[in-house]
Amino acid sequence: MNKQTPTFLVLILCCFLFGMQTNAQETRKELEQQRKEIQEEIKTIRSLLSQTKTEEQSLLTQLSQTNIRIDVQEKLIDALNAETQSLNNEISSNKEEIKKLEAELISLKDDYAKMIYRSYKSKSQNNRIMFLLSSQNFYQAYKRVQYMKQYTDFRKAQGEQILKKSILLNVKNDTLIVQKGEKELLVKDSEVAQEKLEEKKKGQEAIVLKIKKKEKKYIAEIKKKQKAERIIDQQIEKIIRDAIVKSNNGSGSSSTSSSKFALTAEAKLVATQFEGNKDKLPWPVDNGYVSRRYGKQKHPTLEGITIESNGVRIRTGKGTNARAIFKGTVLQIQSVSGKKAVFIQHGNFFTIYNNLETVLVKKGDNVEVKQDLGKVYTDKVTQKTTLKFQLWKNTQRLNPASWIYKM
Repeated sequence: MNKQTPTFLVLILCCFLFGMQTNAQETRKELEQQRKEIQEEIKTIRSLLSQTKTEEQSLLTQLSQTNIRIDVQEKLIDALNAETQSLNNEISSNKEEIKKLEAELISLKDDYAKMIYRSYKSKSQNNRIMFLLSSQNFYQAYKRVQYMKQYTDFRKAQGEQILKKSILLNVKNDTLIVQKGEKELLVKDSEVAQEKLEEKKKGQEAIVLKIKKKEKKYIAEIKKKQKAERIIDQQIEKIIRDAIVKSNNGSGSSSTSSSKFALTAEAKLVATQFEGNKDKLPWPVDNGYVSRRYGKQKHPTLEGITIESNGVRIRTGKGTNARAIFKGTVLQIQSVSGKKAVFIQHGNFFTIYNNLETVLVKKGDNVEVKQDLGKVYTDKVTQKTTLKFQLWKNTQRLNPASWIYKM
């Protein structure tokens, strides 16, 4: 048992070191993947914004777009810094491991040299023979031979193993240092891009100050749009409430004012599956970015103005189709301010795809996840293609960002 213990401990140590390195590599891979996703988001935003450079664009719109670019650029810099820090931690950890292994290697070499020196001084060969001859029986002599051989082999093998480990760690550190240099260059490039965006934003803000006299006009336009949006939201809520009343009447419920759907067994299953996919649901378009988030928020360009959004707005490319984020049934197709909105029921959950130019489904259709529902409308003046997306549970509005994957 004692002769096996050193080998066992070496195996445990190797497994522990390997586990630490694997975890560190996995963490860095996750950070690298995050950086790549943000870079793809930047490409998407750059591509979509470049499609809407028209003379008719207002200065406030340009400033809002710049703010979006700055926000995502800051996310990229944070991701790059986190990735670089992860590399630094790996390098530091490996250097400490190398120091420990080198100290062990020096100690082993020193012990081995002393053992050889003592063997030479005491005519070790004769001593070994005497050690063997003093055995009480053949079995004991055999065990002593095996002991001496295993001890020598173990010492030599252990020293070679630690040397190999040190070489591997040095190679790994060299690789990490190169990668760290690459990341620092990326961070530097991102910071330069960030500075350019900040300069552009300051230039636009300076122009805004020069045309301050038009601020009242902008505020009036915003209030007018918000009023129209509130009317649309009221229409949406009425459609959902009417559907709830209808479901309750159909189920034999005495209440016609309930705020919750009376669900069949099949509808309950769909609702459970929908809820089980929270934070994993696909985007309602295959390519785009969020240009306005859910809830109350400061206006991106005008101080003192608060806007409220019952859903999210997603900028996408011209000709893009909205798609269902989960299987369900088309509850209603509504005409809203000359555009179309598709209501899809998923048990007691509803998803609403508003601002569509054309519709590819009809009321009562069963739809599958990612099925095309209709083409998103493109504004003729600004050339913006924007999907207005909402998510409800019964009569409760939900934040789509909590349900859609990485929104």
